[in-house]
Amino acid sequence: MSEKYKFHNPDGIYFVTSTIVEWIELFKDEKMCNIVLDSLKFCQQEKGLVIYAWCIMPNHIHLIISRKEGNLLSDILRDFKRFTSIKIAKDIETSVSEKDQKLLNIFRNRANELKRIKKYKIWQDGNHPVELDTNKMLEDRLNYLHNNPVKKGIASVAEDYKYSSAKIYCGEKGLLEIEIIE
Repeated sequence: MSEKYKFHNPDGIYFVTSTIVEWIELFKDEKMCNIVLDSLKFCQQEKGLVIYAWCIMPNHIHLIISRKEGNLLSDILRDFKRFTSIKIAKDIETSVSEKDQKLLNIFRNRANELKRIKKYKIWQDGNHPVELDTNKMLEDRLNYLHNNPVKKGIASVAEDYKYSSAKIYCGEKGLLEIEIIE
């Protein structure tokens, strides 16, 4: 993996993006979004993940995160992706729809390309972490993350998008508890 895409500062705040293989729009399904949200909540409560902002797009997620003392961010995200992969696959396996069976075949074929994956590969490798070490970088990534659904035509205004922390930054209740960036 390129040195550019590593967590160099264990105490830094990072912008990360995790993408579904082949850019499949898995997160158009509310059940799949809830798997991600539940896993993020678990990582907050049990693994020391600190979330400042988040957005679940149809085929990827953006996070602005850091950690409390303990687990490394790379380990937390590895476990998050492993757990969500298992839950997503189990959910899809129970479906009899032709669309879901095609999804499983894609995930199975992607896993077969790798020796380290046994059954299904759902997430692309890497998280593309970018350390946000200036206020300008933090503000730019926060605006990018919250306006991504608007730019993609999913929402008319950022705070109306259900699967984002934008509404929290507008003083409303959101789906995840976060640390507000002042």
